[in-house]
Amino acid sequence: MKTLFLSIILTGLLSPIFSQLKIGDKAPNFNLKNIDNSYVSLDKYRQEKGVVLVFTCNHCPYAKLYEDRLVVLDKEFKPKGFPVIALNPNNPVTYKEDSFDNMIVRAREKGFTFPYLVDNIGIYKKYGATKTPHIYLLKKEDNGFIVKYIGAIDDNPRDSENVSEKYLVNAINLLLQNKDPLVAETKAIGCSIKPY
Repeated sequence: MKTLFLSIILTGLLSPIFSQLKIGDKAPNFNLKNIDNSYVSLDKYRQEKGVVLVFTCNHCPYAKLYEDRLVVLDKEFKPKGFPVIALNPNNPVTYKEDSFDNMIVRAREKGFTFPYLVDNIGIYKKYGATKTPHIYLLKKEDNGFIVKYIGAIDDNPRDSENVSEKYLVNAINLLLQNKDPLVAETKAIGCSIKPY
């Protein structure tokens, strides 16, 4: 009995200390430093129809494979009311490539058209993000931003020319028609987040 009790306690202690947002949950606000040294909050986007929130970084090969696609997504959907916001939750002590200075360089090299924020306070925990990249598609409603899609951008990280399922694009297009995404959750594929 003591062993079972200890096992239950240890399991509770070792389980993640953050919750995974679910479809329909209200998205937590944040106020994080952008690569231009300004601060960007989710509340700043209240005039938009929604936001494509992506937890990403510089060093992860999967994150790198999706950088150009994120720029294309932002250029296509920002004018329609769904801009991209990128957050880097990785500790630069673990990967120097993920430092703030290197974020500035990477954004310039890749021509980012969206904010690239440093998440050094653990916003990713409030969302439940575990990978880079990890997408949270949010729709603006009366009571704030509501989570409508969570997961991967599409089904082919390695080859953008041979994507069969454009999960994120399909979800945004349905939201623009005032319909819920047919596929609301997929598995995020990428590198594990390296916390501060």
